[in-house]
This record gives sequence, C-alpha cells and structure tokens, in this order.
Amino acid sequence: MPRPTKQQIDDEILDAAAHLFARHGFKETSVQRIADAVGYSKTGLLHRFPTKEALQEAVVERCVGQLREIATTVVTLPAGPDRDRSVISGIARLALGQPGVVALLLSCLLAEPESDFGAALEMIGGEVAAAFGDEPFVDPRRAIRVTGALGALAVASVAMRDCITADAVTTLVDVAYDALGHSSTH
Repeated sequence: MPRPTKQQIDDEILDAAAHLFARHGFKETSVQRIADAVGYSKTGLLHRFPTKEALQEAVVERCVGQLREIATTVVTLPAGPDRDRSVISGIARLALGQPGVVALLLSCLLAEPESDFGAALEMIGGEVAAAFGDEPFVDPRRAIRVTGALGALAVASVAMRDCITADAVTTLVDVAYDALGHSSTH
C-alpha cells in the first residue's frame, strides 16, 4: 500500500480537527486529542501545524474555501429550489469525504461570536448563507430548515461514515433537500 501524500495527511488532520472543534469547541480540543484521533504523535502533528491556532486557521481557511467553491458553481442560479439542491449536493459530496467539515458547518450556525473561534465560525456561517443565495438567519423558518438540512448531512455522514457510498449520496441529498421544505421528487 502506498504511503499517504503530505496533502492526504494534512486533509486527514484537518478533517479530524474540524470534527473535534465542532463537537467539543476550540478551547476544549487539545492538540493531543487531535493527534490521538489521527494516530500521530503530538510532536508530529505540531511539525505540520506549529500551534493549535495555526491548526484552527487552516481548518477555517479550508472550510471557507470549500464553501466558496460550492457557491461559485451556483452563483448564476437565483435563490430557490434549484440553487438549494445544488448547494446541498455540493455539501453532501464534501460530507462523503470529509464529515468533520460538515459537522463544523452545522456548529457554525450555533456559534457564539464572542470568542475568536466563534468569530471564525460566524464567518463560515456567512459563507453558508452566501452559497444558498439568501440570508437564512433573517427568517427563523428558513434558518431552522437550513440548520435541519445541514444537521441531516452532518449526522448521517458521521454516523454512517463507512456505509455512505457515492450511490447513497443521492439519498443523503434528498433527505437534506426535504428538510429545506422542497419535495425530493424535484
């Protein structure tokens, strides 16, 4: 079996860190906990990311970049069902390979902006809103639906990590799309 590339190792670390930051918060997630999650030594992890703050910055930067890529693919679509399906499809594909990132997306909707990490999560939340083409947090019903859709993606991608195949992504998209209040027969 070939050795993983530097990028593959970094991706694994960043996804694990995203998941742990989403689950436990930045303050409660130690570098050792992240190292343990990926099976590396703390020293080895710190060789790649010299501080926990550098790791946080890399996680947020990566997440924002991925959301912007998704938003770029839908920028010509008006806000509504077609755009929602395209955004959910992009996030579902992301969830397939990086469930930690989707867990972080969900946690950004609940973040308290008083901390540095809360401010970073708020920035990610802004990218989520931009991808959907609206401001879902102005309308409480829309906010609940977007949160439900992201929650469905996050929970399913983490809980069923080993079961979700490329074929199963369609079902995952349908469930999240339904949570947005659209019919999956669209």
